[in-house]
Amino acid sequence: MHTTLRQMRLFAALAEHGSITAAAKACHVTQPTVSMQLKDLTVAVGLPLYERVDHRIHLTQAGEDLLQTARAMSDEWAAFVQRIDALKGLTRGRLRVALVSTAKYFVPRILGRFCARHPDLDIALEILNRDGVIARLRENRDDLYIMSTPPADIALERHPFLPNPLVVIAASSHPLAGRKRLPLVRLASERFILREPGSGTRLACDAHFARAGFVPDLRLEIGSNEAIKEAVAAGMGIAVVSRHALGGRSAGPGLAILGVAGFPLHSNWWILYPRGKSLSPVATRFLDELTRSRLAARG
Repeated sequence: MHTTLRQMRLFAALAEHGSITAAAKACHVTQPTVSMQLKDLTVAVGLPLYERVDHRIHLTQAGEDLLQTARAMSDEWAAFVQRIDALKGLTRGRLRVALVSTAKYFVPRILGRFCARHPDLDIALEILNRDGVIARLRENRDDLYIMSTPPADIALERHPFLPNPLVVIAASSHPLAGRKRLPLVRLASERFILREPGSGTRLACDAHFARAGFVPDLRLEIGSNEAIKEAVAAGMGIAVVSRHALGGRSAGPGLAILGVAGFPLHSNWWILYPRGKSLSPVATRFLDELTRSRLAARG
């Protein structure tokens, strides 16, 4: 079977962008070039790689298998280029990081410092909910992944990062604001505003409530920490959020952290990548940067 790296890259672009026109634009080539290369690739494989349904490209099983190979080849080539650059004394390449939305409060600052020291790097940063990050993790789309609750069904390399304490917040005018050591049962009459099911915060929160035999009166489920804080400040209910989402020393304008027994819940941020994955030199350097940030925070 004779294929080229260029064909594999064009096929990966087709899968990502969903059309030959979009793939041609992304790869800066003409549409006929993409069509011809993909036709030759299909002939080489000997099976249909994709089909058009409702004006969209859908990969066949052979196409899905080829896509995984194309991505692996692209990653290996990029890593090789970075290793050669390192031998030449250069620091450039592409770094891809995916993180859950709550981590956006601290990871970009670390990434910014890293980029300032390595200005020739090309950075791709994906900020998604936990399900979105896990989907990319399963497909090995990025170099590193950061979340607080890793999936149990994927073999992973895990590096502990920063603590992720979860706290209960209420409006600053709430009658319980300022109280200490409130028993959890005292919140039985409160309306809760929680993160969406499947988020790391929600999983930790649900597990704690289940252990305590506590059933919260759920008013809203919201997939944004900022929206949750606004709703709580408006007096719509109380919430459990990561301390990182509050920033600074105080809870923030219009908010108070409640002194509830059992809180803060102690969890941890993790730096992850699939077990057996060979990190590129750039990804290895950024992993070292994250590790140093963890040690500095402890110090």
